[in-house]
Amino acid sequence: MKTIVRKRLAYLILLVFLPAYIGFAVTVISFIDRLDLWLEFLVYVFLGIAWVYPFKFIFKGLASKNNQS
Repeated sequence: MKTIVRKRLAYLILLVFLPAYIGFAVTVISFIDRLDLWLEFLVYVFLGIAWVYPFKFIFKGLASKNNQS
């Protein structure tokens, strides 16, 4: 995939998908009764990291100076 396409797709993910995912995660957590502080912290950490893995191939190498077109 060309770098310009990957950059535009990364912007789309960061500006559209990420806010929607944050809203989804907060909504899901709000339906669950109040958890223990540390357990709730771990759930938020997991959800904060989990969104990246499906899009790892898009973000990989975008910041490097050796961009291949």
